Amino acid sequence: MKYIYGPVKSRRLGLSLGLSLSPYKVCNFDCVYCQLGPTAEKSVMQKEYAKIEDVIAELKSWFSYNPKEAKELSFVTLSGLGEPTLNSMVGDVIREIRKITGARICVITNSSLLPLPALRRAIGEADLIVPSLDAADNKVFQEIDRPSPDIRLEDIISGLIDLRKEFRGQIWLEVMLVKGLNDSLKHIRKLKEVIDRINPDKIQLNSPVRTTADAGVSPVDKNKLEKIREIFGEKAEII
Repeated sequence: MKYIYGPVKSRRLGLSLGLSLSPYKVCNFDCVYCQLGPTAEKSVMQKEYAKIEDVIAELKSWFSYNPKEAKELSFVTLSGLGEPTLNSMVGDVIREIRKITGARICVITNSSLLPLPALRRAIGEADLIVPSLDAADNKVFQEIDRPSPDIRLEDIISGLIDLRKEFRGQIWLEVMLVKGLNDSLKHIRKLKEVIDRINPDKIQLNSPVRTTADAGVSPVDKNKLEKIREIFGEKAEII
C-alpha cells in the first residue's frame, strides 16, 4: 500500500486506519522531535501531492479485502509521512472517505495552515481535528518546530482560535514537550494563557520517546509532566 498504513490501535483514537497525502517528509516544519527524521522537502505550497483518485482507489481496495477490520475502525486518520493539509485536495479526500465508510474521520495537523479560511472549511468536514501547538513565543517556536520562514506563530494561534469558533467537531490540541526547549514552567504558564484562548476540548501532552530528527532530544521526566498537566488543568492528559 502506498498511501495507507495500519490500522493502528492507540489509546486515544482506538483502531485507526492512516492515510498519507504527501510523499515522505514533505512538510513546512522541521521539528527537532519528529520520529520520521529531518524534513526532506520544506514546502509551504499547497498542491495535489498525492492524487485523490489514487488515494481513494487504494482505500476502497483495503475496505474490500479487510471487511472485518473495516467494521471495527474507530477512525480514518489523515496524517502519515508529511503535513496532510499541504495537499490541496484534503477536503475532497474527506468527502470521498465519508462515502466509503461509517468510521469517523480525524485530521492530525501541525496547525501551520489554519490561518487560511479555505483550509479550515476543508478540514471542517472531519469529526475530529488534532492540531499541535508547541510554543507560546517565537523564540521557542523557531527552536523546536523550525518552520518555513514565512510561517508566523501569531497567525497559527489566530487560526486555532478561529477553528474553534467555526468547527463543530472535537478539537484535541497536542503539545509536544521537549526537555530544555519548551518545558520551563514560565513558558508553560504562558502557553496555558494561549491555550485558554483557543479553548480546545482536550489538551494532550506528549514527549518524545522514539528516535528523533535531532540527536540529543530528550523527553520530559514523568514528575514534571504531571506538574505541567496540573498547570493546564482538567482538560489536560498525558498520552
